Amino acid sequence: MSRPIPRIWSCLRSTASTRSQFHPPAAARCRNLSTNGTGSNSKLRRKMEFQTTQKRTYKTVQEQRSRYRSGPFSLLAGTLFLSSGLGLVLYFRHEKSRMERRRVAEASKGVGRPKVGGPFSLLTQEGKPFSEQEMRGRWSLVYFGFSHCPDICPEELDKMAVIIDRVNEGMNGEGDEGKLLPIFVTCDPARDTPAVLKEYLKEFHEEIVGLTGSWEEVKDMCKKYRVYFSTPEKTEGKDYLVDHSIYFYLMDPDGDFVEAIGRQMGPEEAARCVLGWVGDWGK
Repeated sequence: MSRPIPRIWSCLRSTASTRSQFHPPAAARCRNLSTNGTGSNSKLRRKMEFQTTQKRTYKTVQEQRSRYRSGPFSLLAGTLFLSSGLGLVLYFRHEKSRMERRRVAEASKGVGRPKVGGPFSLLTQEGKPFSEQEMRGRWSLVYFGFSHCPDICPEELDKMAVIIDRVNEGMNGEGDEGKLLPIFVTCDPARDTPAVLKEYLKEFHEEIVGLTGSWEEVKDMCKKYRVYFSTPEKTEGKDYLVDHSIYFYLMDPDGDFVEAIGRQMGPEEAARCVLGWVGDWGK
């Protein structure tokens, strides 16, 4: 019974030595793995660096999803769409108003309609002759009133002064041809002599041209401009009332009537109306 024990012990020792040859210890295996992994990790790192330096020609799934997450419209596309729509609305409104002004102008020149304006011959506040020929080549704004008017005429002449300044600023022309020609025609020629008109009109605007003449000459011009005229012919020693239409008559450089501006239109709006006609001229 004492012999088998050494044999078994020797077999176990030989088996252990054999296993140690083919299966090294865990520490040795870890060292070998770390040594071998250094080369593989460096290769993997170089491969990743090479891939990152290359320009991608494709998009990932996450990038595609984020691109279409907001739908077919982006903020830039919405801004362009709204700005284009607003531009079209403003353009069509401008064209609509321009065509309406042209329609009114053509209607005023139509056959069978009373023509506003015509030839006349009066005197300015300087005593110089003035006719419709002096209005040719310029935009003219004609108003009928009288110097003894208590309230309406002063208000309208104040408005006329603002219109003159605004329109001249907008026209930005050179010389008299690039400016508005404002004209004040008296409906009371017996009291509104050239000297009276000169003193009266300088209180409002220096560029207003005052016109007066005989009763027949003034009445003839009022008739051609379709202005209500009630001043009696014989006024010596009498008290009388003067009544007249309250409109500004806008005449184009050809001497044709294009617009009547009433009291309901303020000075700024009236100036824009005149500049609108000036801008459409020749189109």
